[in-house]
Parts: sequence; structure tokens; C-alpha cells
Amino acid sequence: MASYETAANLNRISPASKLSLRIKQMRKEPWLLALIVLIFVSLFLFAVYPIYQVFKITLAGDEGLDLAAVAATFSSSSFLKAFWNSMQLGVIAALTSSVIGFIFAYANTRTSMKGKAFFHLIAMLPIISPPFVIALSVILLFGRNGVVTYGLFGWQGTNVYGLTSLIVIQTLSFFPIAYLNLKGVLESIDTAVENAALNLGASRWKVFRTVTLPLAIPGVFSSLLLVFIKSIEDFGNPMVIAGDYSTLAVEAYMQITGMYDLRGGAMMAIAILFPSMTTYFIQKYWISKKSYVTVTGKPSHTEMPIRERYIVWPLFAFCGLITGAILVFYGTVFWGAFVKIWGVNNTLTLDNFKYVFSRGFDSITNSLLLSVISTPITAMLGMVIAFLIIRKKFIGKKWMEISSMLTFAVPGTVVGIGYILAFNEKPLLLTGTAAIIIICLTFRNMPVGIEGGTNSLRQVDPAIEEASAVLGANSYTTFRKISLPLMRPALFSALVYSFVKSMTSISAIIFLVSVNWNLMTVTVLSQVEGSRLGVAAAYCVILIVIVMAALGFLQLMVNQLGAKKRRAS
Repeated sequence: MASYETAANLNRISPASKLSLRIKQMRKEPWLLALIVLIFVSLFLFAVYPIYQVFKITLAGDEGLDLAAVAATFSSSSFLKAFWNSMQLGVIAALTSSVIGFIFAYANTRTSMKGKAFFHLIAMLPIISPPFVIALSVILLFGRNGVVTYGLFGWQGTNVYGLTSLIVIQTLSFFPIAYLNLKGVLESIDTAVENAALNLGASRWKVFRTVTLPLAIPGVFSSLLLVFIKSIEDFGNPMVIAGDYSTLAVEAYMQITGMYDLRGGAMMAIAILFPSMTTYFIQKYWISKKSYVTVTGKPSHTEMPIRERYIVWPLFAFCGLITGAILVFYGTVFWGAFVKIWGVNNTLTLDNFKYVFSRGFDSITNSLLLSVISTPITAMLGMVIAFLIIRKKFIGKKWMEISSMLTFAVPGTVVGIGYILAFNEKPLLLTGTAAIIIICLTFRNMPVGIEGGTNSLRQVDPAIEEASAVLGANSYTTFRKISLPLMRPALFSALVYSFVKSMTSISAIIFLVSVNWNLMTVTVLSQVEGSRLGVAAAYCVILIVIVMAALGFLQLMVNQLGAKKRRAS
């Protein structure tokens, strides 16, 4: 009762009095105030300021505001072609990926299909691997010296580059995103609703058409938007296999590295930003409306998986076909890593790995070192910001929430160009150092940890932490002993995501690497450009092995901590 009276009294306080009250509360914990200020400064320097620099160089010339150059660039035929290509590719990839993702999710959640765990595991491969593994495999299979086109059929002069290959590659690369999103949506739908329709005499098709699909529409729409964003932002696949099919991300990179036109590259990157940000905020809006799915709180959830063979077997065949394609593509890269000269001398050898460990070992150690450093920083910073956003009241909290998500919503190309512009001169001269890469990886991957942490805390009654404060604990003790253990699943998810993305990222990092600090993904791209496909495949195999070993290690830690918790209880 007292809490309701307190809340009512607070509502009657004027805004100025509320501000004064919050300042007094913050003064009681000066370390918390210092932490909040430090986070605000960090977010401004490493999230807001680089994006501002991109807009600044785009809109301002040597003599101030220069919209004429912007208009000239945006009306040029090369820009319009790249923009249209990016939008076209994004729409097609979103449609195809979402369709495949929905079928995978439906088969996994609604049927008695065998092998669901295996299909789920294979579908995760494109998420934990370098972004252009499938593109490399397509070249190895269908290129001029490809196993299929040249080796089996003897087709010479085959052109594997262009839109068709990009659609196939992006569909297989991004459908797991749609699958995971839709799997969660379908699992949240109470199957009692579908069972009731069946009991009333509806056919399986009518139940799907009138019940399941309408309830899953928000998730379908969300998946379309997510894949569209990832597709138009994609740099690695178009860079490897687009050929003459220009996209904005690649054009921005070529403007900067090929023509040394930093402003032109920034304009291309800004052109990606507007549709990406618009789609991102639409997607966030639809995500917030997912709560109207049929979760009632009543114990009516009953599992009655579909067993009819005429439904299960076609779904099994479809999932098997997609899974087989993924295994073929990844198996080709694995095989290519042990071939002497692809398409010319197919003798099995370890020369590619010897080359990697003798001449390219630095990029492996650099990737591991920088990822290991950035991963715990990213995860812990995400948990701290999540705690502040959900449990603390302070001036500018909404601004902290928005700015912390900025580098995630903004395309990687924009982030990379922004970091070049922001940290290329004193007093913030970081270009060419390991620090700029670590900072970029941290603030680029941190939002996923924040989302996970906030979702975890929203499910916990604040009274638990309030009890700690009543007993005399400060915010640090409460966070360390109560909030952080409650966010442990989100913490480990953030660790996994951060490490995987740190090891496999390229769109932002490619602008920041240097002679002293080169990374594996950039090295793979340079090997592909130099037609050393066997070496590129060897790098990909090593990278996948490292990521999977790290995932296994983290999972082992989670299992051990869970076992200790069960023994303690």
C-alpha cells in the first residue's frame, strides 16, 4: 500500500522537483553518477560522433553546406543503378529467405518430422561462419574451373557472377535469421487454438490458412524487414560474386579505396542508411506488437504435432533439400582447402594450410586476440546499460537507450566510414591501431546484449532488488549479487554473439584494418580477389573451427555453472 501512495505522491510532484529529487538520489552514489557520465561520453564518442561525421562530410564541402554535390551524386546513373540493384536484391532475398525460414520453422514446431535437431543445427552454420563462405563455394562449384560447370559438364566461359548467384547466396545465408524469428513466433502461439479449429471440423489446410498464418503475420513481416536490412547492408557476398551487378555497400568501398574519394563513399553509405534505418524502426514497431499472439496464461497448451504423411514428408523433403545444399556448399569449401590448385590440380595436399600458418598466421592471432578482448567488454557493458535502463531513473535515459542501439541499426559500411572520419586526427588519432578495431567491435555488437539484458530484467520483479536496497546494499552490490546472476542467460548469449560476430565481421572492419592489425575475414577476401581460392578456403575452415570450438567451450561453461547451481540448491 505504501508503494502505491509513494507512486501517487511522485506523480503529484512537479517536473522540476522530480529532477531535483533524482539529482539528490544520484549524489548518494557518486560512483553510479560517474559510471552514467562515462557511458554517455563513450556513446557520444563511439556511436553518435562517427555517424555525425558521415553526415557532415556528405552535406558539407570546402566552403560549407554543399547540397549541389549531393544532388549530383544522387542523380548520377552509377548511383541510381547501385541503389536500384541494392533495393531489388534486398526485396528478393527477403521474400525467398522468409519463405524458406517459415517452412523450416513450421516443420520444426508443428510436425512430428524426424531429424528436426539436425536440420536446426545445419541451419545455424551460415550464422556462425564467415559471411562469404557460400559465395566462395559457388565459385568453386560453378566458376570457370568449377567442379560442376567445368569438371562434370565441360562448360567453358561460364559466368557465375551477378544477380542470380547473389540471390541464391543471400537466401541461404540469411534464411536462418527468418527461421529463428519465426520459430519463436510459432512456438508462442497456443496450439489449443489450432486444435479447437480441428475439433470443429476444419482441415489442416484451413487451420493453417485461417488460424496459424494470420497469427504468425507479425513474425513474417518482422522477418521480411530483418532480412531486407541484412541484404542491403551486405558487403562480403556482393564484393566476392556480384561482378557487374553493383550494390551501394561495394560502391562505397570502391569509392574510398579505389578512387580515394572519401566524400563519394560517404554519400553511397548514407544512401544505405535511410532505407535501412526506416526498415529497422518499422521492424522494432512490429516486434513490440508481438504480445497480442495467443498467450493467455491458462494451462491449455497441448502438443498435437502433425503426423499426416502427405504433410510431413513434403516438409521433410524440402528441409532435406535446403540442408543438403548447405552441406554441399560447406563441404566444397572444406574440400577446396585440401586441393592443390582448384580446377587444375586436384591433388590432396596440406600446402594451403602451410601457407596460412607460415605467411598468414598473424591475421589468425590478431582476430583471436581482438575478439577475446572485445567479447567480455561488449557483454558486460551491455548488461550494465540494460541494468541502468530498466532499473535506474536518471536524466537522458531514453537518449542512452537510443544511442546505444545506433551502431547496430546503422549499416556496417556507414560505421566503418564514420570511424575513419572521426578518429583520423589528433586528439582522437586511433586509425591503424588495435584500439579502433576493439572499440568498433564492442559498440557494434553491444546492442544485442542490451536487448537480452533488458528482456531478462523485465521478467524479474523489481521488489527483489528493492529488498537488497532496503537491507543497505548499494547499486553496485545489487547489480553484482542479484541483477547480474538473474541476467546470466542473456550474458552468455551476448558473449556468444559478440565472439562470433567479432570473428566473422567485415563490412565495418575492412575500413579499419592496417598492416599491423589485419584480420582473417579481410585476408580471406584478399585471397579470393587474388584467385588463391584454396588458401581462402583454408582460412574459412580454420575460422569455422575456431568459432565452433569457442561455442563449445562457452556451452560447457554454461552446463557446468548450471550443474553447480543445481547441486547448491
